[in-house]
Amino acid sequence: MTAGPTAPRPVPEEGPAPSGRRAWLRDHSELGVSVLLLALGVLVLTDALAMDVDISQRGPVGPRTVPLVIGAGLLVVALLLAVDVLRGGRGEAEGGEDIDLDEPADLRTVLLLVGVFLATAVLIEPVGFPIAGALLFWGTAYALGSRRVDRDPLIAAVLALFTYVVFNNLLGVPLPGGPLMGVL
Repeated sequence: MTAGPTAPRPVPEEGPAPSGRRAWLRDHSELGVSVLLLALGVLVLTDALAMDVDISQRGPVGPRTVPLVIGAGLLVVALLLAVDVLRGGRGEAEGGEDIDLDEPADLRTVLLLVGVFLATAVLIEPVGFPIAGALLFWGTAYALGSRRVDRDPLIAAVLALFTYVVFNNLLGVPLPGGPLMGVL
């Protein structure tokens, strides 16, 4: 069986095509994602292996297991992506994408989200996770456009308390309780 001729890659009509090294970098830009995944995998593995784990405190699956699996997975994905890109593989844009790339970014929303995350980082120790988490969930909902002041604070409080109880009580990951420490 013979394969038919392959269609040539279309050249963009936005001016002259880049040449040489610049063209190669443009055609292989997904390698940047591969390098990022590789660096993240090395970071996760390094942190996991540097954990100080007392042998008497761990169960059948220690605290290093999940980070080691995730770090190794990141390295494998980085390698597979690099091989695919170097062999000519290329990601395709989604057909259903409804983002207009010509529109500027909504800077107000981005700044609100950054402010909410920074406020949570500052407040988590003095007021505890349940209160800081509720502010995080509520502030994020507000920044993303929800203006339901009758239900958003209640949902945020329930999510924050649920998250606190699951991590602190069920998983054994201590989170700061703040003034609610004696109540929860």
